[in-house]
Amino acid sequence: MSGSLLVDNIGELVTNGAGEGPLGIRRNAAVLVEEGRVVWIGPSAYAPAADHHVDAGGAAVLPGFVDSHAHLVFAGDRATEFAARMAGQPYTGGGIRTTVGATRAATDEELRLTVRRLRGEALRQGTTTMEIKSGYGLTVADEARSLRIAAETSTETTFLGAHVVPAEYADRPDDYVGLVCGPMLAAAAPYAKWIDVFCERGAFDVDHARAILACGQAAGLGVRLHANQLGPGPGVQLGVELDAASVDHCTHLSDADVDALAGTAHSDGSGTRTVATLLPGAEFSTRSPYPDARRLLDAGVTVALATDCNPGSSYTSSMPFCVALAVREMRMTPAEAVWAATAGGARALRRDDIGVLTPGARADLVVLDAPSYLHLAYRPGVPLIRQVIRNGVPQ
Repeated sequence: MSGSLLVDNIGELVTNGAGEGPLGIRRNAAVLVEEGRVVWIGPSAYAPAADHHVDAGGAAVLPGFVDSHAHLVFAGDRATEFAARMAGQPYTGGGIRTTVGATRAATDEELRLTVRRLRGEALRQGTTTMEIKSGYGLTVADEARSLRIAAETSTETTFLGAHVVPAEYADRPDDYVGLVCGPMLAAAAPYAKWIDVFCERGAFDVDHARAILACGQAAGLGVRLHANQLGPGPGVQLGVELDAASVDHCTHLSDADVDALAGTAHSDGSGTRTVATLLPGAEFSTRSPYPDARRLLDAGVTVALATDCNPGSSYTSSMPFCVALAVREMRMTPAEAVWAATAGGARALRRDDIGVLTPGARADLVVLDAPSYLHLAYRPGVPLIRQVIRNGVPQ
């Protein structure tokens, strides 16, 4: 769409910038967009003319959700495994290998269709930026093609060759780490922005994780880390040591872990350099304890929310669902949860052009079918996303 776009008659505008309260709320507002960027915000009564017009009808408008942790490149599903968990079987992460087998057997087009389907689901629910990981190929060729397909849909792509040790290397984990650090990384890096490791019992120990992440850094990739999901462990502190943009899950934290995250605080008081990304869809789908977001927030740690969309432990693409879970189960206020799902996700990707609605930011807006952001938690499961504008273009 060419030309300018005016979104006006906004009853409640969440900017995550200057305005009322922690969300920077503006009342009776309008937003002017040109060339995919926000260029003006002000009272609706004083809005300038534009080539195109969206009337919010007094509804709430907020930045597009930023989902900073998702696994979309896969084949098959694990509905039977989910049913077994609901019947009492504990989650161990072992089902990942089931998806690996299905993914290796799939064609490029089958994988591409799954990515597009899930990305479309997420967009309709207000997600305008979505990180996509590899991790279900676990061969040089399959990891490279997973990232190549992911890069067709997102610029936020993550090499997760260190998801689990595949069955053919079960007795030779050191050899697999060598493969990940060598030929696999070389093949994957052209399509990836980030590197990630599942640092957990049954996956990769701290020494292997450190070696893999260091190789990724040397190849120019930023660091992310699955940490402390299944139990206490060294993952969070490893992430802080390596200046990870985000440590994800953070379900089982010691005081030392929280202190380490809090110790990455910016000197200007704008939060922590390493973000704790919480994934409540995983706890919902595995009947595991939820992370204690309140503990992290009270310590000054920057918190993000993401879906962890994957076929095994969190098969949801809905950020509004995760916002509702965060408020109900993780002791976050509605404002904290919305900030974490927008600006927090942007911080987890080390971005300042998304997750906010301020002049110069990318024009990603969500118009709710509700008068306030509060309804995202107040009315869980209800399709409240009336319209999505991504990069200045109504979807």
